[in-house]
Amino acid sequence: MGGVTIVATPTPRRRRHELAAFLRSRRARVTPEDVGMAPGLRRRTPGLRREEVAQLSGVGVTWYTWLEQGRPINASAQVLDAVARVLRLDRPEREHLYHLAEVPFAPDQSTEDVEVVSPEIQGILDALAPHPAVVYNSRYDVLATNSTYRLLFSVPEMRSPGVRNVLWTLFTIPDGNCPLVDKERELPLMVAQMRGAYGRHVGEPAWESFVRRLAEASPEFARMWRSGDVVPPRSQIKTFRHDAVGELRLTSVSLSINGMPECRIVAYTPNDEESRRAIETMCVQEVDTWE
Repeated sequence: MGGVTIVATPTPRRRRHELAAFLRSRRARVTPEDVGMAPGLRRRTPGLRREEVAQLSGVGVTWYTWLEQGRPINASAQVLDAVARVLRLDRPEREHLYHLAEVPFAPDQSTEDVEVVSPEIQGILDALAPHPAVVYNSRYDVLATNSTYRLLFSVPEMRSPGVRNVLWTLFTIPDGNCPLVDKERELPLMVAQMRGAYGRHVGEPAWESFVRRLAEASPEFARMWRSGDVVPPRSQIKTFRHDAVGELRLTSVSLSINGMPECRIVAYTPNDEESRRAIETMCVQEVDTWE
């Protein structure tokens, strides 16, 4: 009995097929009334017609037809933005469109990288105390914390108001202030994790600016970034130092968050009894000084 031969579809062709299907499905859900047009005569298929999407987007009918057919044509960010507005795409859908069209995704500066942590997520962080817990995005911006995390990272640079970023802090503070005992091992892993996410954001102003500024501020970061190493987030034991209680050995665990792509809760649990007692002592003795 003969075997079955499976021929894999080349990635670019597969991506174009996905792009075509995605555009057709989004077009089908938008009615003429949604975009301020009269319903007109009865339609054979739901949603807008291709020529209507082209007209409202300010592009040629032939060009849009080819785009929706998955033909290998080039699309600029400006044109994709126009199509996304007509098709009423939300941010995740718009980002998906960019990826399928192989165009770097660059959100509007006014909304770029804005992530709001819901009260429910903040409640989970607070409930994890006395274990430290934090919400990071894939660039290591600190989006939310509980009180124990703020005590653990009690360095002046992390207390100031504004956007906080752990990588920026760890690479720019004096060595004596670094809360990581084995920074020579930990920092390359963190940089490699961020580089794994960077591949999805190449060309985005916020990411390019962050990498450039940190490389200028820290030759050590610049050297690690040039290495090109990539690793996924993973559970590991980290050793922290704290002025009041000494060293703490904590196991970090990353948890994904529904509705917040590329963000995660990172919770730290004591790896031994001595570290558990140290956390309890720290929480009793220290005062939360973050603003």
